[in-house]
Amino acid sequence: MKRRDFIGLLGGAVAFPFAVHAQQAQGIRRIGVLQPFAIGSPEKARVEAFLQELQRLGWTDGRNLQIEYRWETRDLRKAAMELVALSPDVILVSTTPAVSAMQQATKTVPIVFTQVADPVSAGFVASQAKPGGNMTGFTVFDYEIGAKWLELLKEIAPDLTRVGVIRDPTATAGIGQLAAIQSAARLSRVEVIPLGGKTAKTLSAPLRNLHAERTAG
Repeated sequence: MKRRDFIGLLGGAVAFPFAVHAQQAQGIRRIGVLQPFAIGSPEKARVEAFLQELQRLGWTDGRNLQIEYRWETRDLRKAAMELVALSPDVILVSTTPAVSAMQQATKTVPIVFTQVADPVSAGFVASQAKPGGNMTGFTVFDYEIGAKWLELLKEIAPDLTRVGVIRDPTATAGIGQLAAIQSAARLSRVEVIPLGGKTAKTLSAPLRNLHAERTAG
């Protein structure tokens, strides 16, 4: 998806709760924005594009809309609670840690998230198709790309029967992707062997074991 299309979708997604009531809205609507980045970072450009899209949809900050920002905050939980206390109509939040803090702060205020690696494994949504709860948004990973990787390996080595997948077992980000690989592997009759480790040192033993098993086989 092109960045311009992504920004357009983001603006539409956050504006949706307001659009439902647009005809009858008399007061000012309020959006909370939690961005754990420096205010001068590239993320500011994304927020500015987001504001332009809202304006195109008829929502202007200072006229019929009030936006409360929290930038460059180290205490995400405090920032999340501050925004929730302002009783916003919806909150825009970026990154997995910030969304986690927001999830602890509210179960009722609508949340639109961005830059989340795996919202399902993190427990933010029930599934990508049906998020449920009060959260929805965009993930930075496409689970199905893992299945494509396996497909490419099969094209390169048609007789492939076993494949190792290097991943950090302590990170939730890759759980959905690993599941997609395993699902595709079952259809291709390929055995998937997760190789856990964070560094070259911790990965050396699992890789040696995999090589030894291949040689023995």
